[in-house]
Amino acid sequence: MSVPVAAETIFHLGPLPVTNSLIMGWVAVFLSVLLAVALNRKLGAVPRGVQNWFEWLVEQMMSFMDQVTGDRAKTRKFLPIIGTLFPLIMISNWLGLLILAVPVHITEGHHNLPILRALTADLNATIAMAIFSVVISHVLGFLALGFWKYGNKFVKLGDLAHAFGQFGKKPISEVAIGIFVALIELGVGFLEIISEVAKIISLSLRLFGNIYAGEVLLHVMASLTGKLPPFLLPIPFMFMEILVGVVQAAVFSMLTLVYLTMATDEPHGHDEGEPHGAEKAAAAH
Repeated sequence: MSVPVAAETIFHLGPLPVTNSLIMGWVAVFLSVLLAVALNRKLGAVPRGVQNWFEWLVEQMMSFMDQVTGDRAKTRKFLPIIGTLFPLIMISNWLGLLILAVPVHITEGHHNLPILRALTADLNATIAMAIFSVVISHVLGFLALGFWKYGNKFVKLGDLAHAFGQFGKKPISEVAIGIFVALIELGVGFLEIISEVAKIISLSLRLFGNIYAGEVLLHVMASLTGKLPPFLLPIPFMFMEILVGVVQAAVFSMLTLVYLTMATDEPHGHDEGEPHGAEKAAAAH
């Protein structure tokens, strides 16, 4: 059986079409919440057993995040976001393996529709996740730096105003060069805005492409088993997909962390006292 690119609609809730990937998304969210509730029910001052293991896991995650943020305070601030995205995406990726283990279908017309499909194998879902990652980075950037300072990272009107403000203070040749550089940086700022759209495209397509390709591979392997159980031949590839699920969740989460860190970093340039937040964007941008 082929795997269509678009998720199949299983039923409708009023005008809302409920697809097989949306069903698996609900399952992934339920399992994530269930895990969080179970871990919080028996927290002790002295960690033991499962709590001890998860606290070690969180500490390792924070240490890894420190290498990106360079600041434990930022790590603690971003941990709820990254600590939610990573397990949700990983669980969603792994649930896609149930398609072969539990091959449940419903018949609609002349088509058999699979009830189970990984949430991250639906481009709509990965685009929504990518939009969240990029938008939350801008929201936190505005809150951390302020409107003018953060906005000047993209539309550098502050730098242009600063350059024009040098008339009478510097030789005309230096003023002209400053205005020319500010105009170039203004154009680069607009390119930065375009790059924000590119972030959404790259984040969503990378995650979707890897998970969807894995589902296609498993289906192809299952179709070659003949009279054997359909899950027998794909078993080695299922182990590979388990690893891919972890790697892709980590890549998405770490890129989100990079965006959050870059958005909240102080820009370098003119003194903070310049009008309209006339600071230059960090070289890391």
